[in-house]
Amino acid sequence: MAWDFSTDPEFQRKLDWMTAFVRNEIRPLETLELTWPQLLEAIAPLQQEVKAQQLWAAHLDPELGGQGYGQVKLGLMHEILGSSPLGPLVFGCQAPDSGNAEILAAVGTDEQKRLWLEPLLSGEKYSAFALTEPDNAGADPTNLQTTAVRDGDNWVLNGHKWFISNASTADFVIVVAVTDPDAERHRRASQFIVPIDAPGLDVVRDIASMENPSPRDNTYGSHCEVVLRDVRVGDDALLGNPGDGFLISQKRLGPGRIHHCMRWIGQSNRAFDMMCERATYRFAHGSVLGEKQTIRNWIADSAAEMQALRLMTLQAAWVIDTQGTKAARKEIAMIKYFGAKILHDIIDRSIQTHGSLGFSSDLPLDFMYRAARAARLYDGPDEVHRDTVAKLILRGYEAPADRIPSEHVPTRRRAAQERYADLLDEVLAST
Repeated sequence: MAWDFSTDPEFQRKLDWMTAFVRNEIRPLETLELTWPQLLEAIAPLQQEVKAQQLWAAHLDPELGGQGYGQVKLGLMHEILGSSPLGPLVFGCQAPDSGNAEILAAVGTDEQKRLWLEPLLSGEKYSAFALTEPDNAGADPTNLQTTAVRDGDNWVLNGHKWFISNASTADFVIVVAVTDPDAERHRRASQFIVPIDAPGLDVVRDIASMENPSPRDNTYGSHCEVVLRDVRVGDDALLGNPGDGFLISQKRLGPGRIHHCMRWIGQSNRAFDMMCERATYRFAHGSVLGEKQTIRNWIADSAAEMQALRLMTLQAAWVIDTQGTKAARKEIAMIKYFGAKILHDIIDRSIQTHGSLGFSSDLPLDFMYRAARAARLYDGPDEVHRDTVAKLILRGYEAPADRIPSEHVPTRRRAAQERYADLLDEVLAST
């Protein structure tokens, strides 16, 4: 079996260009409090540079304006882009737009692609994905209460969604709603494309959170409460067939978690760099911090953890590329909860190394720390993914027929004595 850890030189040059571009051109924008229109104006020339480098919307096939990169290459890209919250946006592969684009590309009609996918890919439109509800976890979409009811040639949508990322800056929303409450659990829901200005669709507010305690209206990175009151859409708004909602969701979740984890590595690396830099000049108790055993332990542990997460994530990406998303189910779930912990721990160590400076807003660590807490909830809480991993692993085991452990030494000894009885007789006879 081939086993290759190298990156081809041509793609490595692209990664090197991205690293410098993100550091020199994108990160400075983080310090400016720009509204959504101002941000779009500021990044427009940067997006043109990305397109000139043929790195725009790299998650999609070339016929859709992307590069057709597999998940391994996308993972390597997202590791670099993830060091800045604006990185994916400048490269046209930000969530939830990237996942929505994959859905539209996979199941959208020609007209849906013309109206929604093409402007989404060109950066002319932006989107949101409305799944989670206040009383129903997005991790279990089989309990959704938002409904879409047939009324002649239309569907009438009613429901309450929240923590809908970027809804306040979106041009359209993909809404997951129950179309057949009596169907089998995973066939109850469907997905609909709803324009943000559709009558009855109300983006109620940007929700204050640990990540953003004082949200400003019309800014990128919002998490919104959305209410649908008798929102009418036609059959041309339905994605796929009625009842396909759960199946369609799976098309975006597996690769999306790969990208999440690689972005977390990028964030971890940024916090790690700050920690190591601090260790070279901060003087306390007779020496710089880099000469303290505790700090060295943090640096060593952080380096090992990032490397472990990176290899685990790229291996999961490789399984998707070679065997499909379904085959990588265990690997995807494992990196999600493992990566969230690594992200938190490394940022936390960096804050501790910086002391009061790290706790202040003079460094990006305070925002990174608050944002990292949400990683344990994104795309399903860690506990759900741990449970999935354990169930998949346990399928490879079965209870012994006699309920005696397979490694039970007395039982194994008796079996060995029977198996090697002739040999034992010879050994005893010769002594």
